Amino acid sequence: MGIDDLVNQGKDFLEQNKDKIGDALKSEQAEDVSDKALDAAADFVKKVAPDSVHEHVDGVRDNIDKSIGNE
Repeated sequence: MGIDDLVNQGKDFLEQNKDKIGDALKSEQAEDVSDKALDAAADFVKKVAPDSVHEHVDGVRDNIDKSIGNE
């Protein structure tokens, strides 16, 4: 089994389970996990980036958050 076979199996799995995956991404648990991960990532970037980009970091964080979870 080569890498192409694995990629094709992954694609098939995603296609067959897209509804379940979509539901999982919109769940309360996904919201909680994504909020924690996004907050941690944004806080890290703000610590190492200049103050002038903090607002942009918050905007990116908020846009990503809209795509994951139920809020």
